[in-house]
Amino acid sequence: MRAIGNFLWFILGGILLGLAWWLAGLLAFITIVGIPWGKACFVIGQFTFFPFGREAISRKELHQKDDIGTGGLGLIGNIIWFIFAGVWLAIGHVVSAVACFITILGIPFGIQHLKLAGIALAPIGKIIVTKEVAAAARKANAEASLAADRRGL
Repeated sequence: MRAIGNFLWFILGGILLGLAWWLAGLLAFITIVGIPWGKACFVIGQFTFFPFGREAISRKELHQKDDIGTGGLGLIGNIIWFIFAGVWLAIGHVVSAVACFITILGIPFGIQHLKLAGIALAPIGKIIVTKEVAAAARKANAEASLAADRRGL
């Protein structure tokens, strides 16, 4: 089902917003200081081409530790991103979601667009993984949290 969903998604409009992400990445690379954002744009653009079966999660959630993108600098980076590109990409995804929701068959595509709109608002500190890896990370975090609670920490 994932392959069919990804194929239909790509043909029915995923290619346009994926290319929009790549365009934002190219513009970020031109500025030199935008290279970290540009790299994120290319990763998320690839995710936008084929979103079914994968999801974006926090790197802190995956690795169970903070890094530069999940701390204060990541927050500043996300604020800068939001102002210059995030809001525009999110609007594109929301408009696409509304168009998909008009048809009953487009509802799964609309849901994917809303997920991508959320990522567009704050992509710094996120990583794209398969749904199975995301579920395993959440389970490991829950087990670690439960163990800490039992120890009284």
